[in-house]
Amino acid sequence: MTSRTQRLRVSENQRYLVHEDGTPFFYLGDTAWELFHRLNREEAQHYLADRAAKGFTVIQAVVLAELDGLQTPNANGDLPLWDLDPTRPNEDYFAHVDWVVEKAASLGLFIGMLPTWGDKWNKGTWGAGPELFTPENARAYGAFLGARYRDAPLIWILGGDRNVETEQHRAVLRAMAEGVTDGDGGAHLRTLHPPGGQSSARFFPDDDWLDFHLWQSGHGRNAANYDRISETYALSPPKPCLDSEPGYEDHPAGFDLNNGHLDDYDCRKALYWALFAGACGHTYGCHDLWQMASPLRAAISSARRPWYEAIHLPGAGQMRHAGALLLSRPYLSRVPDQSLIVSPVGEGTDHVQATRDADGSYALVYVPTYKTVTVDLSRLSGSPLDAWWFDPRSGLAQPIAGDLLAADGPREFTHPSGGLDWVLVLDDAAKSYGVPGQR
Repeated sequence: MTSRTQRLRVSENQRYLVHEDGTPFFYLGDTAWELFHRLNREEAQHYLADRAAKGFTVIQAVVLAELDGLQTPNANGDLPLWDLDPTRPNEDYFAHVDWVVEKAASLGLFIGMLPTWGDKWNKGTWGAGPELFTPENARAYGAFLGARYRDAPLIWILGGDRNVETEQHRAVLRAMAEGVTDGDGGAHLRTLHPPGGQSSARFFPDDDWLDFHLWQSGHGRNAANYDRISETYALSPPKPCLDSEPGYEDHPAGFDLNNGHLDDYDCRKALYWALFAGACGHTYGCHDLWQMASPLRAAISSARRPWYEAIHLPGAGQMRHAGALLLSRPYLSRVPDQSLIVSPVGEGTDHVQATRDADGSYALVYVPTYKTVTVDLSRLSGSPLDAWWFDPRSGLAQPIAGDLLAADGPREFTHPSGGLDWVLVLDDAAKSYGVPGQR
């Protein structure tokens, strides 16, 4: 296929993703797992245009899909493989994948492409399967994909929500990673999507092919993804990391309808907690959307609205504000720093998370509930300081009234009304960074 070439790489400090020219790339993903399998071209175009307009940069989608993707045809009536053989791809099916990848590229979107869902190499106790892959055909299939999408803007995401339990599983995934690299000549970054509560670092802590780490913090309320990201951030050698599957908007919390449904507030907490703990980006998800729910299909896990309505849920439109905030300040030198917070950081929904520039020229503190926090201003450079409250719902910032702050020790801050969560922004005034979230 043909497409404009777009390349990403890992930053020199091994913490972030950047474009080939070294400019920052903010990974803002959406989990559209069934995009290739369940949507026709008109529907796919509608979905992709909406996500591009909302500032997403990566669409995570699966070629051999989870929901019986091998034996239930796509929207055009095509199956992906002849005789369930990974070395015999169906050209008609892949022509549709080509079209979606090209359309995404035309809108400035990368595809986070999963070659297969994990039940095709480890069915376990759930999933449609069947298990197809051996190291030999995994490498051949990977090479086919790599060559086909060599010039497309994408990221390879292996795995697919399964534990790596045996040496055979490990060999299959390594062979598939080698295959895509054989095919694309190393043009694209590679990572692995783990099962719930796990990290790619658990399964492949030292493999060179894995360029950055993913977590799946799962679908409970107030999952402490900041701890998970902090653990991964501390690994040596360092690699960028992010939460690639936190709690989905409109998902029953903990898979239990008695707990209510996760909402935009839950999505914002996961977003800012992970980013300020050191993540290089974040993935949003919506329960109705990953499965492309429709009145024409049986709902999975109590999905309650069709995907074309769910794209308008508020959380999806709020995610972009975090990227805008981070990119309005020096991006590649940002580090997590909980020592900024003198008051208790709290647990659960009350947890406060902080980050700053390595030289102390700015700090960002996410305050998820109405409370007073005490920040050690002496950890910041320069004096005086500018101070702002940034609204993660609207992306707008308001200056904190009063005199400029001296960077001389602990100071209390209480965020404004008008929403549960806010971000405190503190800047060395001499840097003139401007209004948070605006460039």
